[in-house]
Amino acid sequence: MNDPVNRTMLLVDIEKFSDRDDVEQAFLRRMLYDVVDRTMERAGIDETLRLRADQGDSVMEFIDPNVPVPQVLRSVITELPAQLKAVNRMASSAAQMRLRTVVASGFIALDERGIWVGSDLNHACRLLDADLLRAALRERPGDVALCVSQSVHAGIVRHGHLGIPAEEFHEVTLASKNGPLPAWLLGPVPASGQAAAAGPAPTPVPDASGERPGPAGGTEAGPSGGGPASDSAPAPAPTPAAQPPAGIHFTGGAPAFGGSLVMGNQHGVSGGRVDGDVVMGSVGGPPRPGRTPDQDAPAPDTATPDDRHTPGTGEAGPR
Repeated sequence: MNDPVNRTMLLVDIEKFSDRDDVEQAFLRRMLYDVVDRTMERAGIDETLRLRADQGDSVMEFIDPNVPVPQVLRSVITELPAQLKAVNRMASSAAQMRLRTVVASGFIALDERGIWVGSDLNHACRLLDADLLRAALRERPGDVALCVSQSVHAGIVRHGHLGIPAEEFHEVTLASKNGPLPAWLLGPVPASGQAAAAGPAPTPVPDASGERPGPAGGTEAGPSGGGPASDSAPAPAPTPAAQPPAGIHFTGGAPAFGGSLVMGNQHGVSGGRVDGDVVMGSVGGPPRPGRTPDQDAPAPDTATPDDRHTPGTGEAGPR
């Protein structure tokens, strides 16, 4: 195999070539050669500056690197459609021809059998055969669809050279057997390309019950399968009973302070002292749990005047 050489690659393919009979295919091949040759000649690209590889329904031109790439692009954008239109005007309806084209750059080499090989050439062929480029030609009224490689766009197209409408190129991702390929398409992106650019829909995240949100606010079965949520989802946990807030609660019976019964000797913070049980409510009510009515009866007042205190002062009252 020879050493690889750098070339600008122009690939041109006939739409629906295999749908024609042998006579029509032979005529279309002659038309294709004529259109490409005239396009190159009008661009000032002599035959000595290009090499050709015939692929049956397509032709590949490997153009010398001394030819400016903008010169090649301008000829493909303007001259190729004009030459194709002139040929189609003279052909019958059965011999009408439409073309997919790719402009790329890279290294190619000639093997022992005289066949051009190289990963950059494989990349260009994948672009030419991509479904999105086929859809672009199918959905537009013109007879030519052009796609350029990422390197050609980065090095030439985006800089807005004369005769190259950079604003009309759109970034696309083409599907191929070697994975997604980035490229730039001249003209509107077909509907299939717009869907691919949006990406796959996000996978719904299961909620705590193991179900995924449905398309219209409903739910779908989780990974374990099953029918509707009412058949397979576990019963919701019972809501715990509300607990009363801490403090003094008067709900019948003995009063509770912070959850405890007030009984026994109580000592005030201010220094006063209360002896005996504190009873709140009328005397003679129902006894507290565990006590008899006699035990709940108020104790007689046996304190002497000297033992009494003035409430809230901690000092003895008048003797």
